[in-house]
Amino acid sequence: MVLENLSQSLRETIRKISGASYIDKDTIKDVSKELQRILLKSDVNVKLVLSLTSTIEKRAAEEKPPPGMVEQDFIVRILYEELLKLLGEDSRLQIRPQKILLVGLYGQGKTTSAGKLARFFIKKGLSVGLTAADVHRPAAYHQLQQIAKQVGAKFYGEEGSGDPVRICRNALDSLQTDVVIIDSSGRDSLSKDLLEEISAIKKVVQPDETLMVIDATMGQQAGPQAETINSAVGITGVIISKMDGTGKGGGALSAISAIKKPVFFIGTGEHMEDMEIFNAKRFLSRMLGLGDLDSLLEVVSDANFTQEEAEKSINKLMTGKFNLKDMYDVWERFSKPGLIGKLFDALPIAKVPGAKKVDMNTLQTAETKLRVYRTIMDSMTYSELEEPEIINASRITRIARGSGKNEQDVRSLLKEFKSMKKNLKELQGNRGFKKMLRSQMKGGNFGLENLEGAMNDEN
Repeated sequence: MVLENLSQSLRETIRKISGASYIDKDTIKDVSKELQRILLKSDVNVKLVLSLTSTIEKRAAEEKPPPGMVEQDFIVRILYEELLKLLGEDSRLQIRPQKILLVGLYGQGKTTSAGKLARFFIKKGLSVGLTAADVHRPAAYHQLQQIAKQVGAKFYGEEGSGDPVRICRNALDSLQTDVVIIDSSGRDSLSKDLLEEISAIKKVVQPDETLMVIDATMGQQAGPQAETINSAVGITGVIISKMDGTGKGGGALSAISAIKKPVFFIGTGEHMEDMEIFNAKRFLSRMLGLGDLDSLLEVVSDANFTQEEAEKSINKLMTGKFNLKDMYDVWERFSKPGLIGKLFDALPIAKVPGAKKVDMNTLQTAETKLRVYRTIMDSMTYSELEEPEIINASRITRIARGSGKNEQDVRSLLKEFKSMKKNLKELQGNRGFKKMLRSQMKGGNFGLENLEGAMNDEN
């Protein structure tokens, strides 16, 4: 993810706070400096960073933890609450007939975002029309036309026309759909003619929403550009695109703070389905490794677990009383592409010693391994799955031949199984982690609201 480095650094900061034997002024100062370093490195605006850390220092010095909450967790909560303000409001998108105008510079992902928006509304049961109003980029017409066909939306454009206002006027008469999405022109940089063009389109279309598409990899210039466009045409919200890239992400966050407009969606991949409604609390909780109940329940649902099955699996894993058959059952359910990554993001791992953000390459490698391991386990007997310790050299040879894999793959599976049991056994002493996990699986509310109860078991 584009914010992977920022996320990992913030999680390390939380672990340092949680692991501190006591909290004093020096500790707070160190945390503040570390936070400044992390945010500035991620391209967050300097003034914004200094204001944020100053507020955190002031609150840490003046406020006292509520009854029952240890000071370490109280500092984490302050950090969470102030970062939440940086992210702004949740999406206020309404699922209803409407007109949406997309604005922004070249290369920000407007056209792709238009397709993703269309796909989103179509899945909600609304008819959608896409309008190609970008008359300056030669490929824009055909790109949007293909996207419309791909997602099942109607399309309107006038190839060769240089009048975007006329195109939009005619589109409203022609499409007659529940939702009309206008893909407007961009430029390499902000210019007077771009702003005038967008203003003229907006006057004709009278959109319900004017959404600025901001590339998550954009740097410090994102804030000033967003302010300029907002002043000129009145933005109602933001779509952050390319959240699956390799940029720093701080510029997009600075832009949100600068214009004080809600983020409606974030783009999380290349496919038309890879867009999600923005929820600031869920996003920040995942980024900080504090867990996300809703996302975890969605993952469990996608993996076709009943709540009873999920709790049973969690109990087996956390007590170390599981075998290869149990692993096979879980891996089979999580074989859907991308599901393992969502699981890692949803778990409350920030307070687990040594836990790190898992990058996309690692997850893709893990998914490939799981497919190999499931093939190997298909060649095992029921007894071997139930009691993997009986698998000796001759059994390994037979299993390898039967699965079409080599013996080293079989040994690797057995080694990783033993390692997993060992690691989970070590987590048995972390009562806070188990309590949070079980709380989430039962529909409880993990997060900063109940942080003190879950974490006090560790301290």
